[in-house]
Amino acid sequence: MSVETIEQRSTSRKHAPRYRVLLHNDDYNSMEYVVQVLVKTVTSLTMPQAVDIMMQAHSNGTALVITCAQEHAEFYSETLKAHGLTSTIEPDD
Repeated sequence: MSVETIEQRSTSRKHAPRYRVLLHNDDYNSMEYVVQVLVKTVTSLTMPQAVDIMMQAHSNGTALVITCAQEHAEFYSETLKAHGLTSTIEPDD
């Protein structure tokens, strides 16, 4: 086995599969509440980003909140659900 083969093996890494966290529109929560929950749950979101996500879900039925590792996606989705929002995750192909 050559040194090059070992080096190639150690530098080629598989990326963890990523998942999309989706927010679904509902007729129960106010727009302001949805924005507040998004900002509180996904701390990397700015207020304008949260407003855009909420409006996209309102207009299209669903909106992409964030794409991240599966464990984080599950956490975000479950936290949104715990606050009364409808959320799912799906693989990011």
